[in-house]
Amino acid sequence: MASEDVKTSESAVSTIVNLAEEAKLAREGVKAPGPALLSICKSLVAGGVAGGVSRTAVAPLERLKILLQVQNPHSIKYNGTIQGLKYIWRTEGFRGMFKGNGTNCARIVPNSAVKFFSYEEASKGILWLYRQQTGNDDAQLTPLLRLGAGACAGIIAMSATYPMDMVRGRLTVQTDKSPRQYRGIAHALSTVLKEEGPRALYKGWLPSVIGVIPYVGLNFAVYESLKDWLFKTKPFGIAEDNELGVTTRLACGAAAGTVGQTVAYPLDVIRRRMQMVGWKDAASVVTGDGRGKPPLEYTGMVDAFRKTVRHEGFGALYKGLVPNSVKVVPSIAIAFVTYEMVKDVLGVEMRISD
Repeated sequence: MASEDVKTSESAVSTIVNLAEEAKLAREGVKAPGPALLSICKSLVAGGVAGGVSRTAVAPLERLKILLQVQNPHSIKYNGTIQGLKYIWRTEGFRGMFKGNGTNCARIVPNSAVKFFSYEEASKGILWLYRQQTGNDDAQLTPLLRLGAGACAGIIAMSATYPMDMVRGRLTVQTDKSPRQYRGIAHALSTVLKEEGPRALYKGWLPSVIGVIPYVGLNFAVYESLKDWLFKTKPFGIAEDNELGVTTRLACGAAAGTVGQTVAYPLDVIRRRMQMVGWKDAASVVTGDGRGKPPLEYTGMVDAFRKTVRHEGFGALYKGLVPNSVKVVPSIAIAFVTYEMVKDVLGVEMRISD
């Protein structure tokens, strides 16, 4: 009887010790392998909010950029940032400034959600492999590894939402004078499928993916690397108590956006032009209102590059760069800061290297 009491006591003590250890691990933030469903949802929500807020803030510049990229070079309507914005306001009013933004948000919210979540998961996986390879459990992500994680995130997000990007481009380009009007996202998708086939929804996908690798990759790599450098060096006392202020994070995001968009911009021009190919009763900005020469047809990415440079010069690959630069710097900055602030509110751990 005494031995049974001893065994019972030992069992109780063992249970208490196990519970204490589990509580200690929980306090220290050690989690079981695999992300929790709630954490995934919070990350997706944070990324979606970040995308919607950042794109709406710069919607007029986003629309002008696309118009400059695809307008018929023989019938110029938009000739610069200021003139272009004034022309849109004069001919289409306030609503014209935000035309296509609803579709853009419908695309960018899931795109941004998938992109940010994919980056975090890819970073974790790459960091785990890197630590296994080096045998150093304290190793952290290098800028090159962050670039790889960002590239993976960009490809996944772009491919998952590309049909929305394709119809968004067309909805953004059409004006009140367009021969035929797409009535919305669903109508545009169904019309393209009916008249051009399912492959048309992925026109321009290849240059998009090639462009998104340096664009998204550099965005994340530059942003995270700048933050890490500021945490470690603490120049001018801007990283107090291991926290960066909103202004500092905005500056990091702006630098990241500038580097990424400059490298990838020519591919963005090419994909937009490829998306317009095969559009029956295309918008007048593409056809040139029947004046001059008709818009060029492209058989593929290389052909689009060759014809664009041959007929319009190398500078055509950077049409719309100025409004895009004005747009992308605050857009990327706002996206990163909004994402981190929403994650703070939702109580999600952010830093991959922690």
